[in-house]
Amino acid sequence: MHDRIDNQVVQSKRCVVMGVSGCGKSAIGRRLAQRLGFAYVEGDDHHTAGNIAKMAAGIPLDDNDRHAWLLILQSRIRSAKERDEGLVLSCSSLKRRYRDLLRLGDPSLIFIHLDGDRELIASRMQARPGHFMPPALLESQFRDLEPLAKDERGIRIDIKAEPEKLVNQIVAQYAAL
Repeated sequence: MHDRIDNQVVQSKRCVVMGVSGCGKSAIGRRLAQRLGFAYVEGDDHHTAGNIAKMAAGIPLDDNDRHAWLLILQSRIRSAKERDEGLVLSCSSLKRRYRDLLRLGDPSLIFIHLDGDRELIASRMQARPGHFMPPALLESQFRDLEPLAKDERGIRIDIKAEPEKLVNQIVAQYAAL
């Protein structure tokens, strides 16, 4: 059953797994990419050392901090589109203008918003010691989050389920986009 659905999806689409820190973007993004046979890009790997140091110090990034990072990610999306390859990218994409910037790399880009309540996400963040993003910044993430608008191509997934179930939900909805 998975192969039939996945083969319908694998038409070199590009997508961004988005949401606040701790929602599972990396874990779900990796699983989704593997399931679809797409390349996976961890957005956090492209932050500057200065951005990582700032977040580690408990200081939220501002739009200026994020701009160069988003341009790098946009370039990765554009390259995959030009090669007609599928790509799953994990990136918070909290604001509409960030998503608009990423969409310049591929106007048909799909966003998968991993959504959950603060308590669940905070508990997940506390369970990942050593990550540069401290739980203290979670509130700033929720404050900046602009959910997908009706005119944005994407889906919202509630993160309460187990990862495999989340990927199944994503694939089923993704095939219909």
